[in-house]
Amino acid sequence: MSLAKDIKSILVNEQQIKEICERLGKEITNDYKSKERPIMIGLLKGCVPFLSDLARHIDLPIEIEYMDVSSYHGGISSSGDVKIRKDMNTSVAGRDILIAEDIVDTGRTLDTIVKLLKHRGAKSVEIVTLLDKPAGRVIPFEPKYVGVTIPKEFVVGYGLDYEEIYRNLPYVGILKPEIYTK
Repeated sequence: MSLAKDIKSILVNEQQIKEICERLGKEITNDYKSKERPIMIGLLKGCVPFLSDLARHIDLPIEIEYMDVSSYHGGISSSGDVKIRKDMNTSVAGRDILIAEDIVDTGRTLDTIVKLLKHRGAKSVEIVTLLDKPAGRVIPFEPKYVGVTIPKEFVVGYGLDYEEIYRNLPYVGILKPEIYTK
């Protein structure tokens, strides 16, 4: 069974993803060169491909941590209820933090996590995202590093899922509505 048959169109192809990771890696390397061992936090599960590819283009000593945080509890829209399922193992007090995210949509999850990390004493907290969907915002939120801005469509692939499927697609595509409106 091919997953590609469920994709209406490809929004960000493999080559574009590679170029985005290279560009963002250079920007982050330049911006963080004077900072002492920043922590890059990946928000599971969707961040995994992006964080892995991006980290290879950051030419600095960085630590990598993960948190399992979600406001999507099945379905295609945010519930508004942000849950932390797995916290980090490292203290962020006095540290520069870079959160790697697959997509910024409503802004709720990241707003909550940024406030939490600042409350824990982080020196700075910035966001790097592969995809920015500003039309989906329910609260004002602007990531510092953006791969590409996308329209308000339901996207899957390259870490993004629908009911835990499609994460392994090597590109980001728009899921056909008939798949999630059954």
